[in-house]
Amino acid sequence: MPTPDILCLGEPLVEFNRRPDGLWLGGHGGDSSNCAVAAARQGASVGYLSRAGDDPFGRDLLDLWRAEGVDTTGVRVDPQAPTGVYFVTHGPEGHVFTYRRAGSAASLMTPADLAVEALRETRLLHVSGIGLAISDSAAETVFAAIETAREAGGRVSCDPNLRLKLWGLDRAREVIHAAMARCQIALPGLEDAVRLTGLSDPDAIADVYLGLGAEVVALTLGAEGALVATPDARNRLPGHRVEAVDATGAGDAFDGAFLAALAEGADPFAAGRRANAAAALSVMGQGAVAPLPSRAQVEAFLAAREG
Repeated sequence: MPTPDILCLGEPLVEFNRRPDGLWLGGHGGDSSNCAVAAARQGASVGYLSRAGDDPFGRDLLDLWRAEGVDTTGVRVDPQAPTGVYFVTHGPEGHVFTYRRAGSAASLMTPADLAVEALRETRLLHVSGIGLAISDSAAETVFAAIETAREAGGRVSCDPNLRLKLWGLDRAREVIHAAMARCQIALPGLEDAVRLTGLSDPDAIADVYLGLGAEVVALTLGAEGALVATPDARNRLPGHRVEAVDATGAGDAFDGAFLAALAEGADPFAAGRRANAAAALSVMGQGAVAPLPSRAQVEAFLAAREG
């Protein structure tokens, strides 16, 4: 089987999302897994790199990836460690996450788990701050993957996805920015970037990540859209007004659609247009994965909105 154009590396999770009626809706999550599915639904060739437990949750995730056309050759099945789970509740301040991931299979990843040949052959590797945060060995694995892909001429993207329940801000800043300095594509969200940089102006934040060495920065701004910047140009994409239900996977929807567009040769600004629409569509349903839109849905949405 040919190596996928995009490889996503990180921690998969099973999701339990509390509905307004109090019942819990089962689903799938984990930022890098969501990104892989989002890119696959946009028509990209995608593979996933991780470790999953040999348990019902891990098998359910493997079924999901295969059903979505995500290559699972790089997923190692751990016979002892469990697959992580998380719970989402919703209130006036937005969604709140509660995790049960200590000792999970993904947190035990090591560089020996990596599909090295695939990393050497892929066009795009995507990593995130969560993979860097869940354990020292997982962070070592992320850095090893970045170096392998870069040395072979591949491009690397990183979404900081800051989770301060996993580590302190100073340590997070040090490690995340060390990784982003090795990535050509920076995909921060505004809230995370404000904490990591100490800045609030989107253009100033984009300048920080360009200064770290990024060739492209796509800064998501929540309901206000996104800012896409390169060293030579930048474009502010206004948000699409939609009836939001659950924003759990919006950033991952953006990342996946953005990378899928880049993989097929779109310029960063065209990629941002598609990703901005994908993110808007993703908040109109419940859960992290179920509402991730297809390529056809994104194109129809843009045609209706832009005439």
